[in-house]
Amino acid sequence: MPVFESVFESTLERKPALRPVASTAAPARGLLPVVPALRGLLPEGGLRRGAAVSVAGGDAGLLLALAAGVRETDGGWAAAVGLPDLGLAAAAGYGLDLRRLLVADDPGPHWAEVVSVLAGAVELIMLRPDGPVPPNLAARLAAVLRRSGCVLLVAGPWPGAGLRLGVRSGRWFGLGDGHGQLTGRQVEVVAEGRGSAGRGRTARLWLPDAQGAVRTVEETVGAATVDMDVNVVGEDAVSGAGVGLDRMAVV
Repeated sequence: MPVFESVFESTLERKPALRPVASTAAPARGLLPVVPALRGLLPEGGLRRGAAVSVAGGDAGLLLALAAGVRETDGGWAAAVGLPDLGLAAAAGYGLDLRRLLVADDPGPHWAEVVSVLAGAVELIMLRPDGPVPPNLAARLAAVLRRSGCVLLVAGPWPGAGLRLGVRSGRWFGLGDGHGQLTGRQVEVVAEGRGSAGRGRTARLWLPDAQGAVRTVEETVGAATVDMDVNVVGEDAVSGAGVGLDRMAVV
C-alpha cells in the first residue's frame, strides 16, 4: 500500500482555492466546534482536530449534526465521501453550507486516496468506507489526519477511533396510520471512547426538531417547537414501512 499523501502533493498544489483559511473562531485546544446541543455530550466540548470519530450505525442525522459546527470556522469547508444517499437539503437544514461542501458520491475502492487528498483541503470529512477498514490502512490515514488537522466522521466502525457515538433509541413524531408528515425525531445519543471520553456520556436530543434544528429535549420542554399531541411512531415501525432511517432526514 503506497503512502497516499506523497502521491497527491502535486494535486493539492494545483487547487489552492480548496484550502480553508485558518480558523480564529474555533475553540481552544485544537478543537473543531460543534452545535451547542452536542457540546455537553463531547468530553472536550468539540471535535479534536486530526482525529477520527466513529458514528455507530451510520446514523445520517447524527453525522450531519456533528458536521454542522464546521460553519463556525473561517474556512468552513467539508466533504462527503461514499455517501450517495446523503440528502443535500437535509445537510443544509442542519446548517452545512452547500457552497463549501465537496461530494464524492462513489469513490469505490479508491475511497482512501480520496480521503487522503481531501484531508489537506477541508476541515471535516464525512465518510462511509467501501467495506471493512484494515487497521494498517486506518493507521496510515490517521497520520494524514494528524498532519492536516482534518476531522474524519466515519459512518460505521473505525479501527482506533478515539471517540464513538451512536443513537441508542429514538422515536419519530407526526406519522399517523400510514399517512401524515414527520415533524421531528427524539433520540438518546451515547458517546464513549478513550481517555477523557472513557466514562461515557448520554444526551436526549431532538435530531431534528420541527424546524430542522438540533436541540436538547430539555430546551424544548414547554416550547411550541413540536406538537407533543401528534402521533408517535418508533423507529422500527418507520423502518417497517419501507423507509430507511439512514437515508432520511427531516428539515
